[in-house]
Amino acid sequence: MSKSRPLTGNWRVARRLQAILLIPVLVALGLGGVRVKNSIGTLQDANDAVRVAELVQAANAYASDAINERDVSVIPLLQGKRDAPAVVAARKVTDADAKAFDTAVARVPKTAGLIRRIELVRAGEKLLPAVRADAFTAKVSGVQTEESYHAVQHPLMEISNELGFGSNNQASFGRTLYAISLTQAAESLVRSIGTHLLVENRDALTEDELKTQLGSFSSYAYLEQVGLQEYAGAGTAGDMTRLRTALADAQKKGAQQTAKAAEEAKAAGQTFVTPPTLPKMITAIAAGTPTEQLAAQGITPASFFAASALSFDAYRGIEVRLTDTALADARSIAADARVEAIVNGSLALGAVLAAVLLAAWVARSMSRGMRRLSASAIEIAEQRLPAVITQLSLAVPGQVDTKVTPIPITTTDEIGEVARAFDHVHREAVRLAAEQAALRGNVNTIFTNLSRRNQSLIERQLALITDLEEREADPEQLSNLFRLDHLATRVRRNGENLLVLGGERPTQQWDHPLPLVDVIRAAASEVEQYERIELEGIPEAEIHGRAVTDLVHLLAELLENATSFSSPRSAVRVTAARLPDTRIMVEIHDKGIGLVPEDFALINHKLANPPTADADVYQSMGLFVVGRLADRHGIRVQLRPAARESGTTSLVMLPGTITWRNGTESDADTLALAAFRARATPGPAALLADGPADPFGAHEAWDDVIPAPGPGAPSGFAAPSGVPATAAGPATTGGPATAGAPAAGGPAAFSGPAAPDVPAQAGPPASSASSAPSAPSGRPRRASKRGRRPAKDG
Repeated sequence: MSKSRPLTGNWRVARRLQAILLIPVLVALGLGGVRVKNSIGTLQDANDAVRVAELVQAANAYASDAINERDVSVIPLLQGKRDAPAVVAARKVTDADAKAFDTAVARVPKTAGLIRRIELVRAGEKLLPAVRADAFTAKVSGVQTEESYHAVQHPLMEISNELGFGSNNQASFGRTLYAISLTQAAESLVRSIGTHLLVENRDALTEDELKTQLGSFSSYAYLEQVGLQEYAGAGTAGDMTRLRTALADAQKKGAQQTAKAAEEAKAAGQTFVTPPTLPKMITAIAAGTPTEQLAAQGITPASFFAASALSFDAYRGIEVRLTDTALADARSIAADARVEAIVNGSLALGAVLAAVLLAAWVARSMSRGMRRLSASAIEIAEQRLPAVITQLSLAVPGQVDTKVTPIPITTTDEIGEVARAFDHVHREAVRLAAEQAALRGNVNTIFTNLSRRNQSLIERQLALITDLEEREADPEQLSNLFRLDHLATRVRRNGENLLVLGGERPTQQWDHPLPLVDVIRAAASEVEQYERIELEGIPEAEIHGRAVTDLVHLLAELLENATSFSSPRSAVRVTAARLPDTRIMVEIHDKGIGLVPEDFALINHKLANPPTADADVYQSMGLFVVGRLADRHGIRVQLRPAARESGTTSLVMLPGTITWRNGTESDADTLALAAFRARATPGPAALLADGPADPFGAHEAWDDVIPAPGPGAPSGFAAPSGVPATAAGPATTGGPATAGAPAAGGPAAFSGPAAPDVPAQAGPPASSASSAPSAPSGRPRRASKRGRRPAKDG
């Protein structure tokens, strides 16, 4: 008998849900408040922008009238009429603009940028009385008067850069206005200096003064064209259309003025010479043509000033329109922001009221089934499904129970339908995970079985080849056996690659450390073109036995790649250096054609993050194997372009967890080398400064050959078969260097496949190694590839 649900229980749930709904209501209220605040802030910014636009408008008027004052004063002041009506009127206009500018300054927001620009204007205004008093007098020469107005005009023009609030690109808008102001200022200087050249008696000028005036005149004419190019780059298509229209109107007006002047001259019975266009006037004046010849061409102070004034007025019109547009836009934005603030406030309050009214309805619409569905879905997503996937990845897929427990909802409404759909998704996800796990297991099993079935055959083949090498005396046949030996070694390494793809680890590992130089030689002995590999400056260091096999495999893949993709006549250098934090950097340098930066980035990404075994892996199996082996022991591998020439450098960073040096050995040599390199090159200096965080970021190859002092191979290990005993220790000073061993003060060049993959433990005495048989051709015999197995004690 089912129990009836008490009515009070329902009410308690509703009230609880209503309490929960208070949270989104409060969030909505907070977000609405933030929106209202942003609207108020936008309104304040728009009001500030209106005041800035008014300041820019006043500043541009002030700047334009200041330079116009200079231009109209040229002829009267050169004629000595310092109180001429035109001069007085122009200065009154400028003074009125200064007062309007002061009024606008008092209303602008006190930002750091505006304050700095206004202070520059004030500094220029202090110079204006002296500029007026000395204008076109003997106190100034050349174009000093024309350029002295720059102290007032330029700071005013720069205020345009503060304009543009509300435009699509504020910086572009200010740049456009600044460009047209610059063009106007350059046209004004051209007009002023040109009029000066046409009015002043050139015979009274020195040659240097005339050259100065002509040079300045040409420079400002060029600056005008620069300003137009800047305007074209910063302005929009509409801005360029307005500029072309304004200049076309100026040309029409100039033609009308010329026609009118011709009619007046004809009526007065005077000869009238039609002046050329303004660009031709500027070219003729800049060429230093005498004023008499210029007048004969119709180029007089009046005609030149009138033609230049038309361009000046056109630029001024564009400037005024831009400032007016910016002011109108700012006022429109301010009005819109005011309306938006009111609307947002109303909407926020209305949303809160609506949420409160709808809370009861939302609470009644909720149900226990929804909560159960939510809890079950979360449990499946966070616990049950991850647990099944983890079990499938760790155990045999067929032994994992993949049955799905349905969500405990039996209703047939929408909630029940969602529950059944979620159950279906859950079952499909588990089924696909099981299939993928089974597929990965099958592929790994195939890799492992193929590799292990071939290993015994390859080992027998290598043993037979080794036996034939020891018995063969014919140099040609012995060379062929060597090549066959290397091919078999490569086949064996391909089998080992399959084991790595299958996720298998080496079945046997060394239980004693081995010298790093022997590990590198063992890797080199697996490369077909081993004679091209040279070892330089390998430090006295040892590698943990657990990492020896994988490190030999890793270095062999890199060396194989270096010899395969470089010229057969070039050497492949292997260097190593111990870092102060006990890590060891091994470098493999080849002189191949190298790679493009995109390929370097892709390869290094795959090395740092080995991908899952798929079809792409077989196209670059060596790269995948190197990444897997490096990840297994915490080794970092990166490829870099060669520093000084073409080719590739492979960097292998061996962590301190798999390397160490003998306890009796001093770090003085390593630290001295590091200190020397810190002074010589930026790479190690950055490495020593930054510490072990990322030694690849600043590492460069160390080319200096530093013989690694210290004792020979540790006790319990024999020198590699086929390699002189001195290869494991320091060279003896005064005698010839044995093959494969470093001479005193020189590099340890690896000249042949003298070393096996790994020297055998508890082997014959070192003296016997030096007497290894050699081929009649002088090439050392290949050592057995089975040296990787640790010898049994006893």
